[in-house]
Amino acid sequence: MKAAIIGGTGYSSVELVRLLHQHPFVDVTTIISNSQAGSMLHETYPHVTCVVEQTLQSLDLNKLSQSVEIVFLATPSGVSKSIVPGLMENGVKCIDLSGDFRLRSAQSYEEWYKHTAADERYLAKATYGLSEIYEEQIKSATLIANPGCYPTATLLGLMPVIKNKLIDNKTIIIDAKSGVSGAGRSVSMGTHFAEVNENLKAYKIGAHQHIPEIEQTLQNETGQSQAITFTTHLVPMTRGIMCTMHANLSDVITTSDVLQLYNEFYQAHHFVRVRPEGTFPSTKEVLGSNFCDIGLHVDARTGRLTIISVIDNLVKGASGQAIQNLNLLNGWDVRTGLLEVPVYP
Repeated sequence: MKAAIIGGTGYSSVELVRLLHQHPFVDVTTIISNSQAGSMLHETYPHVTCVVEQTLQSLDLNKLSQSVEIVFLATPSGVSKSIVPGLMENGVKCIDLSGDFRLRSAQSYEEWYKHTAADERYLAKATYGLSEIYEEQIKSATLIANPGCYPTATLLGLMPVIKNKLIDNKTIIIDAKSGVSGAGRSVSMGTHFAEVNENLKAYKIGAHQHIPEIEQTLQNETGQSQAITFTTHLVPMTRGIMCTMHANLSDVITTSDVLQLYNEFYQAHHFVRVRPEGTFPSTKEVLGSNFCDIGLHVDARTGRLTIISVIDNLVKGASGQAIQNLNLLNGWDVRTGLLEVPVYP
């Protein structure tokens, strides 16, 4: 299959290049970067020298539509909404890694993302690509809205107890922490070395654009409007997300019982690993991989459940999940091209 990547000099884009280079059924023939068209990819990312010899190109929708079968859009939010319709009208399937097609409500998108929303006809065509949960819908999709990094870690951690009604959904509190690469490659004061190094800070309190995405998915599963407490923090590391979630249990249950539920829920899903009782994952243990590792603890004293979920934000939280969705779309083994062992230490 011939594939293109639009947004060729971002972190998610170069992760797509790295992972698809090992994919036996995909050939990345085109990498689009309007800002650096004409230059070689290795001029921006020297680590791909002698591995990927690609000249970055400017976007020509007609030419692109005639030359590829799938397009990954790793663009900033607000960009892909104007590109996807032209591709889809020419029969090209799209996997969008930005937030432009994740929210069904145009009004909600404009409120949280501060951009004009995509055409509602295309919002209606988008399939939310949380791979382990919406597997069947993804298989027949033409436009996949790849989930955000925080929602991926959060929702995979919560879904078993949400679907089995084991917690009071009104009591969900999410404490989320991310490495600096989650902010993208563009330079800003908030990601400046001197601002981040030896520092830990909360940001976008009550205003993070991933809040409505998480709430929308929880509402899909419960049929009820869900309001969550979601607080994000920037930590001085390059990659990784840890979401620590707390909720009141709706019944008396032990850690062992919850672990059994999670193991059964995810037993057919290679990329979710549930830790044994008394052990908890760290971000380093999934670095460079498409795994989501989950640890659990029931506090009998307070009647609360703690869920710890970790991912690599650039892989399972972006490019790896996009490729997992591509595999589902084509009936390939979901592990194809994604069998990387985590990098440790």
